[in-house]
Amino acid sequence: MSTSPPSAHRLHLQFFARLREEAGCSALELETCAPTPAALYEELQRTRGLRVPRGVIRVAVNARYATMETPLRGGDTVVFIPPVAGG
Repeated sequence: MSTSPPSAHRLHLQFFARLREEAGCSALELETCAPTPAALYEELQRTRGLRVPRGVIRVAVNARYATMETPLRGGDTVVFIPPVAGG
């Protein structure tokens, strides 16, 4: 039994602080086959040059904090949140 490849879905992305600078935008719509925020972030590291290590990034999906392994669906809004400096 073979498994079919993941199907592409359109996501709404938002970036803040350093990630916004690295991505070159604060928001982006993207067609992707990434099944999770972890896979999506790795894709963005390759395609958009994001350099913040994945291990320190927080993620929210549809305005709720999520894990990097939360399943993504078409139409989801994904927000990657870098660590905040200062005080």
